[in-house]
Amino acid sequence: MSLLISLFVKLSLFSLVAFGGINALLPVLFDLAVTQEHWLNSQTFADYFAIAQASPGPNLMTVTLIGWHTSGVAGALIATLAICWPSGIMIYYLQRFIDNMQDQRRQKTIQFAASALAIGLVLASAWQISLQINHSYAAYALCIGSIVITVLTRWHPLYLIALGALLGVLGFV
Repeated sequence: MSLLISLFVKLSLFSLVAFGGINALLPVLFDLAVTQEHWLNSQTFADYFAIAQASPGPNLMTVTLIGWHTSGVAGALIATLAICWPSGIMIYYLQRFIDNMQDQRRQKTIQFAASALAIGLVLASAWQISLQINHSYAAYALCIGSIVITVLTRWHPLYLIALGALLGVLGFV
């Protein structure tokens, strides 16, 4: 199977289970792209994830960058299409079903449950990725410290990004 067809098929299937967005299943995407298919190495994956998070726009930028890495512009377009079309169609019909429900209480229950599930998946994904890319006690301390500061304070996330950059430049992380 050619690389572009493989990219399209595997990312289309991945899209069907990417409930909560790409970030919710980042460890699965990491496993697919790095461990199973060897499309890129773990450092490149982490770099592309960082670029995608720093860029404005949708979180699917990580997938677009993986496609670009494997096959240039054609790979980027195929990867982006593959990650969007299955879930887009599925969500369209699911939302129509929810909107046509007569019972408002059930409608709200489904929406709240979906929100809670998405948040849980994103948090679990963040933890799994941090376990895969952190290689020192300082990196773990920065990660846990960022979580604590985010939960307990109202600091702007840019302060934490600046702190992480400073510690990286100084060679601590």
